[in-house]
Amino acid sequence: MTINATADPRGFLRALFDAAVARAQPARVMAGALPPPPERGRTVVVGAGKAAGAMAAAVDALWPAQAPLSGLVVTRYGHALPGQLERPGRIAVTEAAHPVPDAAGRRATEAIIERVRGLGPDDLVLALISGGGSALLWQPAPGLTPEDKQAINRALLASGAGIDEMNCVRKHLSGIKGGRLAALCAPARVVTLLISDVPGDDPAVIASGPTVPDATTGAQALAICERHGITLPPAAREALADGRCETPKPGASVFAGHEWHLVATPQLSLEAAAEAARAAGVTAHILGDAIEGESRTVGQVHAAIARAVARRGQPFGRPCVILSGGETTVTVRNPQGRGGRATEFLLGCAIALQGEPGVHVLAADTDGIDGVQDNAGAVVTPDTLARASAAGLKPAELLARNEAYPFFAALGDLVVTGPTHTNVNDFRAMLVL
Repeated sequence: MTINATADPRGFLRALFDAAVARAQPARVMAGALPPPPERGRTVVVGAGKAAGAMAAAVDALWPAQAPLSGLVVTRYGHALPGQLERPGRIAVTEAAHPVPDAAGRRATEAIIERVRGLGPDDLVLALISGGGSALLWQPAPGLTPEDKQAINRALLASGAGIDEMNCVRKHLSGIKGGRLAALCAPARVVTLLISDVPGDDPAVIASGPTVPDATTGAQALAICERHGITLPPAAREALADGRCETPKPGASVFAGHEWHLVATPQLSLEAAAEAARAAGVTAHILGDAIEGESRTVGQVHAAIARAVARRGQPFGRPCVILSGGETTVTVRNPQGRGGRATEFLLGCAIALQGEPGVHVLAADTDGIDGVQDNAGAVVTPDTLARASAAGLKPAELLARNEAYPFFAALGDLVVTGPTHTNVNDFRAMLVL
């Protein structure tokens, strides 16, 4: 990277984001993780997530031309590769809604179940799983309606619950998550390739773990709903309370001989960004890849660290760039608010920075979509608050109404990338000059 951080802070931060995303591209990371084709049986590919289309394309390109290969994956609307829906190759690709599931996702799930039905012990299932799969791969548990599942999912998204909490509930109210897809594949062998978008990289949490054992319980899922004030239909409450919806647990025979491999993670992407920064002559520090919490509060904490570096040279000397990842949450106070985790983080950060000289911040979601808006994230500069004041914007009021997107849009500070075809969660970079 040849961008000078002092001369072009925005360009420098964007280049770090691009380096992080590039490190998680399926075409780059899948080759070493693929198993050999089975000697006698078929290979069926199934999958779900924002990276599913790109993962399917990588498998198709890498798999021997003479070896049988077929399958179906589902990704978010707009996240298939260009031309892939019309010319998918050996693996069919379809799209559905995210973050609230829709009928297209349910149809895709039913089609995936049909693909794995009746497989034998000589067959291989390649499961391609990435973030977003919880909404894209869905089937209500017995006794629940699709409308029940959609309502519960909306309530979870607005509650401020962590991703592990949300996926615990989703698994237990699903007919396919929490290891149930693996059970449907039996007696075929299942190899799962995962791109992690969750703090801790737990395969059981990524996309609610459709092909891996689940150690959580229905009682825990019920407690999460009660803690966050989520109203459950009577059928769902009863199923969680009496154990009818329990998931396959670690050690279950259905998982015998199965494998799980992480091919891309937030930490690896942060390390790629740090390497790019150092190549440009800027010292890089990684705070962590699993930072969670309310987005605006995490923004305030990051601002405090940046101000300490700028004013006291602690805990790092300047110039430097400070990187972090993970998955923050937004408690929705205004259902009509526009903004996602990245912009809410940045608005909280900008208010706390108070125009600190020499501090520039970029935050973006590595899938290219911050919440449900058209941006990946945005940037904060030392003059953000001054420009906002000149434009008549009131940052604190907008933050209180979950209106971070229009704040940064009015300043021309959004970062717009379009779908990146991967997903290793939040990316944050603070440059302190």
